[in-house]
Amino acid sequence: MTTMTPGQVAANLGIPAETLRYWERADILSPVGRDAAGRRAYTDVDLESIDVIKCLRQTGMPIRAVRAFVELAREGDGTEAERLAILRGHRERVLQDIRRQQQALEHIQHKIEYYEGFAS
Repeated sequence: MTTMTPGQVAANLGIPAETLRYWERADILSPVGRDAAGRRAYTDVDLESIDVIKCLRQTGMPIRAVRAFVELAREGDGTEAERLAILRGHRERVLQDIRRQQQALEHIQHKIEYYEGFAS
């Protein structure tokens, strides 16, 4: 089994090492195993969890909602419907955010075109 240090995980996934420690303290990321010297040693399973958490956070899911999702995942079989509901609700919020951003971008583009008319 391959393991990575916090620095390696941070570099590979673009997440500050402090964020990894915070997620552990916040009980979003399961406690990470340690190597013989007592340093954190992230496994492939940890990396998969981190990738999911990173995605949820990047798309604006609040910490409490991530924690709820993770707790259900830890419970395992029988919680799939609840996890699906969380993800579907989050997807709808992300899609709404994308629509708002697209509208704002179109407005900005219109203003750019307007002001470019003065620069010509």
